[in-house]
Amino acid sequence: MKKRKTTILLADDHLVVRMGLAAIIGIESDLAIVGEAVDGMNAVELAKTLKPDVVVMDLMMPRLGGADAAAAIIQERPETKILILTTFSDSGDVRRALAAGATGAIVKDSSHDELLSAIRMVAEGKKVISPEIANAFSTKGPAPDLSPRHLEVLRYVAKGLTNSDIANLLGIGIDCVKAHMKTIFARLGASNRPEAVAIAMLHGLIDK
Repeated sequence: MKKRKTTILLADDHLVVRMGLAAIIGIESDLAIVGEAVDGMNAVELAKTLKPDVVVMDLMMPRLGGADAAAAIIQERPETKILILTTFSDSGDVRRALAAGATGAIVKDSSHDELLSAIRMVAEGKKVISPEIANAFSTKGPAPDLSPRHLEVLRYVAKGLTNSDIANLLGIGIDCVKAHMKTIFARLGASNRPEAVAIAMLHGLIDK
């Protein structure tokens, strides 16, 4: 039985960038480009109609930036994975996109192999962060002080588990998990679970 190809929507306001991405991705037997968006609003519209597996999204676009477009796409179609491309490795928009639910973020000067690997990983739901991006954030200050138990809980959160799931896996009460989450939010300066995961990843505390 022939394996279904991973469908991809490209979103970048520069034609030459889209052409370059299409040339790299188009020759891969397991990947298929189903559309190209010229700005953030166009990306949201096309994601609704084309229902791609992955949106490869420029962070800086007219009409609607990549972070906001990612949030809109994920709200409308959470099964679509978002891979952010950026030249601004220290931009707060990277954190916003990850907090909104983007599965990965890589710099635009990544190699062909790194790009293709990132697309395949996010298609599987695996988190991908370029070292340049992670380093840019980790150098903004010391890593938050989280205990091994906090990190264990956070890794389960990154996998999408609920408080109840985590309590069962760790053999502790759900109130205990909630207390751990409260401490994690406070020490990371996060307001929700995706943001906590994004901040932890950018500090290199968890990898996926």
